[in-house]
Amino acid sequence: MAKNIMIQGTMSNAGKSLLCAGLCRILRREGLRVAPFKSQNMALNSFITADGGEMGRAQVAQAEAAGIAPDVRMNPILLKPTTDVGSQVIVNGHVLGNLSAREYYRRKPEFIPYIMEAYESLASEFDVIVIEGAGSPAEINLKKDDIVNMGLARLVDAPVLLVGDIDRGGVFAQLYGTVALLEADERARIKGTVINKFRGDKAILEPGLKQLEELCGVPVAGVIPYMHVDIDDEDSLTERFASGSAAKLIDIAVIRLPRISNFTDFSPFERYGNVSLRYVSRHEELKDPDMIILPGTKSTIADLMWLRQSGLEAAVKKATDAGKPVFGICGGFQMLGRHISDPDGAEAAGVTEIDGMGLLDASTVFSGDKIQTQTCGVFSGLTGLFSTLNGLGYEGYEIHMGRGGKPAAVTEEKNVYGSYIHGIFDAPGVCDAVLKALCSLRGVPFEALGSFDPAEYKQRQYDILADGIREGLDMDFVRRVINREL
Repeated sequence: MAKNIMIQGTMSNAGKSLLCAGLCRILRREGLRVAPFKSQNMALNSFITADGGEMGRAQVAQAEAAGIAPDVRMNPILLKPTTDVGSQVIVNGHVLGNLSAREYYRRKPEFIPYIMEAYESLASEFDVIVIEGAGSPAEINLKKDDIVNMGLARLVDAPVLLVGDIDRGGVFAQLYGTVALLEADERARIKGTVINKFRGDKAILEPGLKQLEELCGVPVAGVIPYMHVDIDDEDSLTERFASGSAAKLIDIAVIRLPRISNFTDFSPFERYGNVSLRYVSRHEELKDPDMIILPGTKSTIADLMWLRQSGLEAAVKKATDAGKPVFGICGGFQMLGRHISDPDGAEAAGVTEIDGMGLLDASTVFSGDKIQTQTCGVFSGLTGLFSTLNGLGYEGYEIHMGRGGKPAAVTEEKNVYGSYIHGIFDAPGVCDAVLKALCSLRGVPFEALGSFDPAEYKQRQYDILADGIREGLDMDFVRRVINREL
């Protein structure tokens, strides 16, 4: 049976996901068979596994760092918010249904057998399980029936490292306040604290570190430097949305829908030095991009209504009239069509019929059954700007409850394109082909954008992350925690 270690945080976005990914990489380098685990994840960025299961992308990245294939056992419960007070609940990779927050919390004990079955199955196959918590273990209003922080640590008998984010300020109060709000048995599980995202001279921290150790009764296991690593995010607090980047040689604008999902679809464009990928939520921010992307969303109808009310729909249509290419993925593809129907209320938006933007000859009907599948093929039949894609292979995955559109990788009409495939820009040559077409419109050489090997680049990012964590974390201490020597 596997040993384990759990990373909990003082708040959301304290760096738990990346710390777990880095630990997976470090332990894998040491020859251990390691797997990630997060019992309950709330995220709109998800992934479809080879067997058609849906899981959060953080555990996908952690699995990649560990050198293993993503598996829904690594994330048995996934919550995808549909409204401010409700979520679609996915259990073991498949939709259970839409539940209000109150109903979900009432039913949480029902999910413990699924969590334990997934964990024990993984633990029988690996040497170490690196477990990620969610939010903070000190949310005292949510501690009853907890299944993701100290409640899970108790179920799987996991020692805990508590991580705080110094970049957002108040890290000593974060860490000490969290420990102080825990019960005695919960505090006993914390073996050390970690200060994350540190910039500057560590010597300045030393007096505070010593006092923190005295207050919390456990050592500071490390001070991890702030790292600029390019690893997929899944959290709505991602820094990508707030980048505020200026337009570069090629400028791509992504509409930041209120319930945007799978924004990692567009990460390949960010890796070219002279390409800007901007997330815009107001029509005046759109400006004059070379391409507009409508991303996926968990609530197509509600976000289309927002797009209309914000003035961005009119701005996008004006751009298409001027010849700008527009590309919609999944929910964005559905918005570009002529009509959307939700007769059974699958989206829980309160609206069952709405006209789309009318830029593609496609209509969508939602049903209660979700399509979840990986897909691959070869682009063919494209005649417009992106006909350069013809003959290239693509691969990705589909996650949608709406049906409609043509049975092709990409639907096109003039300079408007739509696809259900998440990750469609990831395959070798696809992103290059799109950018070459945009360069031809601008009259600039593609070589001026720079290039890279996507697979090698991704692995290098995991190595950079692991090196940075090893630099700041006392790995001898971590090994002793894992081996139950402390």
